[in-house]
Amino acid sequence: MSAKLATKNEKKSLTKTQEETTSKTKYMAITGFMAALITIMTAYVCHIPVGMNGGYVHFGDSLIYLAAVLLPTPYALAAAAIGGGLADLLTAPMWAPATIIIKMLITIPFTNKLKKIITPRNVIAAVLAYFISGISYFLAEYVLFGTWSVFLVSMSESLIQSGGSAIFFIVFGLALDKAHVKTRFFS
Repeated sequence: MSAKLATKNEKKSLTKTQEETTSKTKYMAITGFMAALITIMTAYVCHIPVGMNGGYVHFGDSLIYLAAVLLPTPYALAAAAIGGGLADLLTAPMWAPATIIIKMLITIPFTNKLKKIITPRNVIAAVLAYFISGISYFLAEYVLFGTWSVFLVSMSESLIQSGGSAIFFIVFGLALDKAHVKTRFFS
């Protein structure tokens, strides 16, 4: 009798282990896909050079926000760092170290624990991400170029980039919510 019970328990734990492996594999694949999309959207799609220091405006942050809402935090951090870092290595390499850190930081205010993508918390998170990004890039610019005089320029560039990304994230997120993407594929 106890041998049968042990066999059933082994099957249950094997099934649980297989489920965990499948889940991790799924999240790693989605993380890689999101990192690639973030890289492309940041480096090439709507990539608008601004300023004198190699900066540019893009809407790749909207995909970082989306990754932060769809993936568990460690995977979202990886997608943001890899995608943003690769985009800068391809376009403005001097910014890559700062970008890797900043892009991970902007994922933190978002939550993936809710059933929808667009929630009041995630809309507020997009606003917080604007401030995190703007202030962090301003500090990075100071470290790289040693000037405080570009604060207004730096913040206005961040407003365009992060603000545009927030709008794109909300519009795209509402469309994905209407299609029940999160409940179908991420629950």
